[in-house]
Amino acid sequence: ITAAASAWARGAAALPKPWCPQKPVLPVEGMRNVLITSALPYVNNVPHLGNIIGCVLSADTFARYCRLRNWNTLYVCGTDEYGTATETKAVEEGLTPQEICDKYNAIHADIYRWFDISFDYFGRTTTPQQTMIAQDIFQRLLARGFLLQDTVEQLRCESCQRFLADRFVEGICPFCSYEEARGDQCDKCGKLINAVELKRPQCKLCRGIPVVKPTQHLFLDLPKLEERLEPWLEQAWATGNWTANARYITRSWIRDGLKPRCITRDLKWGTPVPLDGFRDKVFYVWFDAPIGYLSITANYTDQWERWWKNPQQ
Repeated sequence: ITAAASAWARGAAALPKPWCPQKPVLPVEGMRNVLITSALPYVNNVPHLGNIIGCVLSADTFARYCRLRNWNTLYVCGTDEYGTATETKAVEEGLTPQEICDKYNAIHADIYRWFDISFDYFGRTTTPQQTMIAQDIFQRLLARGFLLQDTVEQLRCESCQRFLADRFVEGICPFCSYEEARGDQCDKCGKLINAVELKRPQCKLCRGIPVVKPTQHLFLDLPKLEERLEPWLEQAWATGNWTANARYITRSWIRDGLKPRCITRDLKWGTPVPLDGFRDKVFYVWFDAPIGYLSITANYTDQWERWWKNPQQ
């Protein structure tokens, strides 16, 4: 309190000069370098106050605080644009997925500008950099033996002549009987679902009843990481600021044992899988979308690795 009162008495003239970073903002040796992202808003809607408050506003406030502290700060964000939710919205509006993304990316950007959110860069995930980085990460996982190939029983709509990705299927949750569960997760009980487990499944496109057929997919071999993950989690829980909810969900996954997680989908709209036998598939959005933070930074600067692969600064 004494220090604050003394600083106040000396007035604004005694404050250090504001730090004016170079453009693009890059880490600076000897300074505190802060990289800030907020959760990438999904592209298929118009942001409302709840989205602003729950997503970008807290990160914007922190970015402004960091700049006032004269910390070298980069704040990036962008729209998350791949996945079945985009395809669904495109069908609803009679547009292509690319047209939907172009339309709603512009709406998002305009709204955040109106709110004066202080992004250094606001981008999107449908870019060549996204494809390059996601495919590179995939190739590294493949080379290190962290991928599995397996046959999956999947719902296929014969009327639409396509295998149905998770969000193109609705039915009754096998765990809590919620009647509008998706093919990947129940929004009521929160449990992960395999689409073929749904009771009374329906194709969201034509409301037909799909049939179960086999198809080949690629999986992250998560059980291989379990032995290394558990001690890391114990340390992170002890030293980090995890929410009670995050701890609870993570503990339940570990307690039940990690399962291989499918990272490919029978869709057209997404990052292509660069592997023979799977080139007609794309990456599952939850494999692809987190890489968006890296690719958006890469669209901002070709020296993006100085932010993402530089823990010493």
